[in-house]
Amino acid sequence: MKSILILGGSGYIGNCLYKELSPYYNTFGTYHTAKGFQDNQHFFHFDIEKGGLEKIIKEVKPKLIISALRGNFDAQLEIHDFLINLVRKINSRLLFLSSANVFDAFQHFPSYEYDKTLSESIYGRFKIKIENQVMRLPTGKFVIARLPMIFGINSPRTSEIDYAIQNDEAIEVFPNTIINVNSDIRLTQQIHYLINQKKSGLYHLGSTDLISHFDFIKHAVERRHNKPGIYKQVFTSNTTRYLATLPKVNKLPSHILTSYLDVLDDLSLLSNRK
Repeated sequence: MKSILILGGSGYIGNCLYKELSPYYNTFGTYHTAKGFQDNQHFFHFDIEKGGLEKIIKEVKPKLIISALRGNFDAQLEIHDFLINLVRKINSRLLFLSSANVFDAFQHFPSYEYDKTLSESIYGRFKIKIENQVMRLPTGKFVIARLPMIFGINSPRTSEIDYAIQNDEAIEVFPNTIINVNSDIRLTQQIHYLINQKKSGLYHLGSTDLISHFDFIKHAVERRHNKPGIYKQVFTSNTTRYLATLPKVNKLPSHILTSYLDVLDDLSLLSNRK
């Protein structure tokens, strides 16, 4: 059975991926400070600022390394430089979880896989640096998956919304920012497909349709709580701004494509299962 190592496996998206992949692959993950992983023999303690990754890789012998790391940017850059040099030498591949923020300097249209990256944010520029490192690998050795805003029953974004509603606090929304979204359930299924089919290259894993940030949050609140919320509207520019990544070249099959309505359904259905 193929071994997979998820760096950042205790984080929100990393752990969703672990739960999706572990029934099908010999899946391992890393944790840093998260509780509940110390006794799990498939999880290794790893501090990106102290090292020790080489020892973990030697033990796991992964055919695929998924990077869902968080933490110090400089340390992450060093880790990815190490990973790229390693993957180049061994029989393994790298899947890097990137972000729509690599395009956040472009405001007037959505972005596609092979559009030039340009960011005004520190986070976006950091992701671009790692993408540029990863793309030095030979074709077939890497996947870069650019993610939009991700929602789920236990996602940080959803938890913030729920807390605000329960405490009658204002939710910050961006009426003139057009986005696409995904849910944790659908994202992990899409990544599972990329792994199973041994895909490589750049992929945009978000809804195929767009919606304003304000409208999406408003609909999510109505579906989850059946009540209107209190909103603080923030306008970052005088014109409509796009922060959306759409597929043009590397498209997924229709049965795993998603719309923002699917994501809203996931949130409302999951809420009813509590």
